[in-house]
Amino acid sequence: MLKREPACRHGNGSANHSSARSAGRQVDSERADDGALFRSAPVEPAGGRRRGTSPGPSMSRAELLEEIGRWPPELSEAELQSAMPRLLSMYQCADSWPEHIRVLRILTQTVLPHIKFSELEENFFSQVLPKALKLFDDLMHELSSQATRLNSQNLELQATLRNILQNLIHGLEALTACVCHVSSLDEPLALHSIQTLPTAVLHILRNTFTHCKESELMYSGCLHLVSDLLQALFKEAVLLQKQLMELLDKINMDSTALEDDIIDMVSVLHTVLEICTVISSMDHALHANTWKFIIKQSLKHQSLVENQLRHRDIIGRLCDDILVSFLSCLQLAEQMKQSGMQENTELRLFQKTAKLCRFFANSLVHYTKEFMPFLSDSCSRIHQLYLQIHSKFPPSPSAPIISEEHKDELACVFLVVLDPLIRQLLLFRPFMELVLAEKLDLPSELLLPQCLLLISIMDKLPSMSEDVQSLWCTGICFPEETPRFSLFEALFFSFGQCYAELSLPVRLVDVVVHGQAATDVTVYQYVCVHLCALIAALPPVYFSQLERALLDAVLSANLITSVLAMDTWCFLARYGTAELCAQHVLIIAQLIKLCPGECYQLSHLSVLLRRMVFLMAADHQVEFINNHSPGEVENLVLWQHISLKAFTTELRKQVANDITTAVATVCQQWASNMYTLGDLIHLNASLAALLTVCSSAEEVMEPELQVVASEAIVQLWPLFHVKQVSDQPSLQHTLSLLLSLLGFFIHTLKPNLITQVLSLVLSLVQLEPLSHVHLATLDFLSCLRKLHIPAEMQSSILPVLSTLFYSLLSDSSWIIHHHALEAFTQFAEETSHEEAISQSLHSEEVKNKVILFLNKTCHSDETEEARLERVNQEKLVLQKYFTNFKTSNTEEEMQLQKPIISKEKQPSAKRPREEPDHDEKYSSEIYSMEAALQALHMLVPKGSPPHWLSQKLQELQTSLTSLQRHVQGLLPS
Repeated sequence: MLKREPACRHGNGSANHSSARSAGRQVDSERADDGALFRSAPVEPAGGRRRGTSPGPSMSRAELLEEIGRWPPELSEAELQSAMPRLLSMYQCADSWPEHIRVLRILTQTVLPHIKFSELEENFFSQVLPKALKLFDDLMHELSSQATRLNSQNLELQATLRNILQNLIHGLEALTACVCHVSSLDEPLALHSIQTLPTAVLHILRNTFTHCKESELMYSGCLHLVSDLLQALFKEAVLLQKQLMELLDKINMDSTALEDDIIDMVSVLHTVLEICTVISSMDHALHANTWKFIIKQSLKHQSLVENQLRHRDIIGRLCDDILVSFLSCLQLAEQMKQSGMQENTELRLFQKTAKLCRFFANSLVHYTKEFMPFLSDSCSRIHQLYLQIHSKFPPSPSAPIISEEHKDELACVFLVVLDPLIRQLLLFRPFMELVLAEKLDLPSELLLPQCLLLISIMDKLPSMSEDVQSLWCTGICFPEETPRFSLFEALFFSFGQCYAELSLPVRLVDVVVHGQAATDVTVYQYVCVHLCALIAALPPVYFSQLERALLDAVLSANLITSVLAMDTWCFLARYGTAELCAQHVLIIAQLIKLCPGECYQLSHLSVLLRRMVFLMAADHQVEFINNHSPGEVENLVLWQHISLKAFTTELRKQVANDITTAVATVCQQWASNMYTLGDLIHLNASLAALLTVCSSAEEVMEPELQVVASEAIVQLWPLFHVKQVSDQPSLQHTLSLLLSLLGFFIHTLKPNLITQVLSLVLSLVQLEPLSHVHLATLDFLSCLRKLHIPAEMQSSILPVLSTLFYSLLSDSSWIIHHHALEAFTQFAEETSHEEAISQSLHSEEVKNKVILFLNKTCHSDETEEARLERVNQEKLVLQKYFTNFKTSNTEEEMQLQKPIISKEKQPSAKRPREEPDHDEKYSSEIYSMEAALQALHMLVPKGSPPHWLSQKLQELQTSLTSLQRHVQGLLPS
């Protein structure tokens, strides 16, 4: 409402104007004589013929009103000064609602057109409209209180309600006449010159629309008895609002505008916003036009009203309307998808609602752009809107199922508008602080949208200014700032929370390679590609922030987050300089040496080191070998994690020889009882390093070196006893390493040793050792497929072997059970001892599981909804585990999480891409051909192929035959 309240709120229609009070006293003193003021000579109208006469003194009030209503404009103008006070007196003292409305209509039709514009507010609007406002409120109250009692038998009540509605319609017509009259004037408009008019009209419109909106519930099952008049009332209200908005649009205010005018305009906009809330679900066109008015007037008078507008309410209401219309679109699309039909009515409504969504979104973008400095407390609502929309749109698991056509239409018509909204919000610090906050506490359905929002921001950053990039990439700079992530940290954290979407997996459409068509990719691939794209365009000044985020993520207890960080780090090493890669490898190696025993951080760092060594330049690899000599026992803890395939053949031979010699020395010392159980960490590291040599450099190991390695591990077996191993987890780790190593030298083992190993393992398995003992046992059992066991030893080996297989195939742990199926399948395919196979399957249940595995059969009746629910439950369990796990080893983590590069030292220019070698080029092209053929094989059964396909395949066949002959001619005979 306006600051200056209408007089009717105080029970006196003319309380604000002294002239009105004197006029009131005058009409009161002359009440006894209805015709006293109308005794002047009648006015001769133009044309010489009298069209009306002044009322006589003996006329009744009804006759008087009827006579005045017939006055021609000339007579009305002539009698204005004498007639108006009497009409105002009758208006104020009317005994019934119909009489009030009748006098109001006469005032607006007969008197209003002849009042000077400068006198409208003081002599008419302030005198008439407060009473009209009170009249409408009384009518609405009476209507609402009586409506609930309406029924088809109560004809009297029905007539009463219809009479009230009719009076309301006549009242709105009178107000429309007021607005139209002011609009028709050529006078320059100022809000104070018609102050009471918009105040009263907007109040009446809000109540009228509210009554129409609630009518279905209010009139219950009897709405049809008054529906015709309610529709007429609504249409008249719509017309009145349209006329009022056109009138207000003509008002211009500049820097010289009165403070009261500014306050009044702000009040008008806020009241129209309230009306917008009421009509949001009633009429799309009216709703859109109302919002158009709010946005237009806010921008038109921006410099004057921006400090007083309730921006939070405007943004909040606009976001609500966007979300409601968007969900309505989705509901229509889902209904059409389920029915399999697109009726014209539903399709037109869908398209109309989608356009409404776009209009609202464009309005939000426009408003946000113009009033950005005032939207600090609105950022949360805009952020929530973005997340809520994307949570209900494919590919979100909680999105409804809609057709591709409707999905594309919504994406093109509506979602594309949100992109510029995010772009302009990148400049706004409060938005950044909100999005990167450490504690957002988002519900599960908003986690993927948050991740996608961060990716969208990353895509835009390279084109933004340096200040914007610094805002998002540097994190907090001062202790007093609210804790928040850098953009890199926020992405890794958000990605790690998308367990359900990564597990299902959810797929997104994206262009992975420029110039190629968009394809479906997993969330992991989508995030990884876009993150690497940002790194490729990232200024070097932010590399230190990136490296900190990468290290934090690699050391995360969340494995998938760690894997993403490893992939990203490898891209950074590959895309950056060779020196940068070498420096990273050096520090990762130092971190591994600092790890306090076995921990998940060590596992993650070791995988990263293994991959990074492959990316080092040859000279840096030599330098790394010299600095971390594999011949020194203390360095074996590092070499157990490095694949020798990363090196050249010569370096591979050198490192393999050094490691094997060092390990042989350690094993000989252990066999001589020169160490205690407390030093097992050195033995385990040595055996793991030897295992790495055997798995990655077996082809370069000379026979003599293999003999040395085999003898080194065989001499340790007499040290193992079942009871001691079962009581010592470290010895179980040692046993696992030895079992894996024995698999590489299976052909050199004597049957007696195999018997001893199997007997030890069988006794240990019955004591339920750690899982990695089971897995190592299965690897060893699988390697036995290569042996033909002598007849005299079969009776002591095969039963034990079958018992072990049966026990492990029956294990309740899914990972051990699956590994057992794989190992048994490999054994069964190659072994010459078929009786061991049948003895391993003496249980029908185990036999059926093996058959299902061999047939690659998977039985699952789990629905999509049940699967999503299961995955969400798994996520809760993992979150609880991660929360408990993070409380351990805090000091060690802090020691590991050190900056890799100081801010002062920046990496040099990025090295050029290395071209693939000759063989890799051929392999790449052949792979592409095979992929294309496989795609064709999958495409043909889905529909009838085009007529030209057969001819094209024949041409390709001819070309392949010619190429094959050419290749054969180049090969040596």
